[in-house]
Amino acid sequence: MKNQRKSYMILVVAGIISIVGTILLQDHNSVSAQSLPTGSDASKLSETLSTNNSTLPMSSDTEETNSTANPSEVMYTAKFECGSIFAGEGPLRPGHYDTDVSMFNKDRSELTILWNVVENDGPSSNTVLMNLGTENSTGITCQDIRKALGDYNENFLEGFIIINVPFDSVLQPSKGAIISTSYDVDPLEVQVFYTANALDTLPHEVVVDKISFYIIQDGSGKIPQNMMRQTLDISIPSALNELSNTEDRVKEILANQYNLTSDDLSKVVVRIKDVNVGVGTLIDDHAISLSTVRPQLVS
Repeated sequence: MKNQRKSYMILVVAGIISIVGTILLQDHNSVSAQSLPTGSDASKLSETLSTNNSTLPMSSDTEETNSTANPSEVMYTAKFECGSIFAGEGPLRPGHYDTDVSMFNKDRSELTILWNVVENDGPSSNTVLMNLGTENSTGITCQDIRKALGDYNENFLEGFIIINVPFDSVLQPSKGAIISTSYDVDPLEVQVFYTANALDTLPHEVVVDKISFYIIQDGSGKIPQNMMRQTLDISIPSALNELSNTEDRVKEILANQYNLTSDDLSKVVVRIKDVNVGVGTLIDDHAISLSTVRPQLVS
């Protein structure tokens, strides 16, 4: 009986020692897993702890890698205005419009360039292929645009020029095999020059007559009374070696100003004080504009 009690006590003590040992081992492993070396990044370190022949992940790398597809080409888009507007049909004010797109190859090798034209509310042209040597330049004018569209009239055209530089080694044989780190995202300098002219001729000097005169009498009653018998001046263009009646020219200006009929003019009496001849410049309603086109990567 005593031997049985002694054996039972031995088993109880052994069990208590086993439980305490297990608890101490778990605490030791927990401290080992949480104590990281100095300078370690906890968000990027992955460790495992072996317990009871099983592997438990303590941390995982949550950083994601974004993979961006390599672009297939770089594209430049330029607006164009070509032709004349004679009345109020728009979209711009009456005038003559022209566009010149200039391209300069900044790359160290020859480039193959593809371009086409898209007309507003109209058709798109076929693609035109051209080769441009290194540090060479070329241009696309309104004549090239009309040729691409097959429109040789003087009608007004408006739309966009699409310029593409492909990265495909088949289309760019001079550059060899192109990888994602070797392409130039801006191989061209593309600038667009716009002009608008509302006159058929450029500015030029003209001879003008400055005429001083009086209005002595107005039987029509259409000319303001405060202008009567006052010194008035007017400047009008004058042609060389041409005879003209100065008084009639003054009356013509008055007729346009005050809506005088031929019967009204017969009732108007003017006196010419003097005439001075001078040189003036005909004003040209002319405008120019220059803009640089930014590249766009196309996947």
